[in-house]
Amino acid sequence: MSNSTEKDIYILAIESSCDETAAAVVKNGRCVLSNIISSQIELHKLYGGVVPEIASRKHIEKINQVIQEALDTAGMTLDQMDAVGVTYGPGLVGALLVGVAEAKAISYAKKLPLVGVHHIEGHISANYIENQTLEPPFVCLVVSGGHTHLVVVRDYGKYEILGHTRDDAAGEAFDKVARAIGLGYPGGPKIDKLSKEGNPDAIAFPRPKFEDSPYDFSFSGLKSAVLNYLNGCQMKGETVNRADVAASFQKAVCDVLVEHAMLAVKDSGLHKFAIAGGVASNSTLRAALAEACEKHKIEFYHPSPILCTDNAAMIGAAAYYEYIAGKRDGLDLNAVPNLKLGER
Repeated sequence: MSNSTEKDIYILAIESSCDETAAAVVKNGRCVLSNIISSQIELHKLYGGVVPEIASRKHIEKINQVIQEALDTAGMTLDQMDAVGVTYGPGLVGALLVGVAEAKAISYAKKLPLVGVHHIEGHISANYIENQTLEPPFVCLVVSGGHTHLVVVRDYGKYEILGHTRDDAAGEAFDKVARAIGLGYPGGPKIDKLSKEGNPDAIAFPRPKFEDSPYDFSFSGLKSAVLNYLNGCQMKGETVNRADVAASFQKAVCDVLVEHAMLAVKDSGLHKFAIAGGVASNSTLRAALAEACEKHKIEFYHPSPILCTDNAAMIGAAAYYEYIAGKRDGLDLNAVPNLKLGER
């Protein structure tokens, strides 16, 4: 989509909602001039998951240099930016506050408009970067460590939530099962890799459904079924084939996600479907959705894996559409850790 004005719009975007300190320079919402990510995964591996206090401290250490590197890579300065976009929720409150404080400081010092961005809106907007022709309306499945949503993107910045998880998010279930079978953190990529050596039909794990809400998800029971299976093996003295457990669990998650997504696309009458979020980089899920979309003659959009995990380029894409729609935030912008999609 071309810019609605003659002038190119350059946005400096900042993302610090969890354990990645990221900054990017994005032109007209779809052209990424730089996308710098400083990951803390190695640090949090020691603890088996993200430690909020450590994440916040690391963001403070890294944020200035990450922003400078994003500007240098783009070959630009703060004076050439038209606005600052920043994630203000949902996420870890201490981590979010670092990015929000930084964005507000830049906005104040350089007299730049400030645009607060919803993290999930950012994930959805990652699809615009590599799919230049994609425009709303379309159905999007957002799957990450903290979120599992089925959303109809009615227009830029306008979302209708069809379904969501009632308990654990898909990524959370991956992390918990990975820990239970001794793979460690981060669980998603490790289960994806180990699954390739296992039989996805070896163990019959449940695929939860709700009669009253066919688009809603539940992964808590599936996670419990895996833990019960492991405990049962231990009590009987049976050897656990970890690859089979990983593959069978992953197939159960993918089956549920694919089935719900295809039902939502069919019921919505739309023929465009996209995925977003960290779990959207899972190779088995991507392959299963690609196959289902081909079967049902649906156009399938998916960001590269690097744009599925937390990054600032996606925040810049979302911020651009908010900016041209006239959204501006004041210096009273605050972090909102439990911000719902569609809230302002």
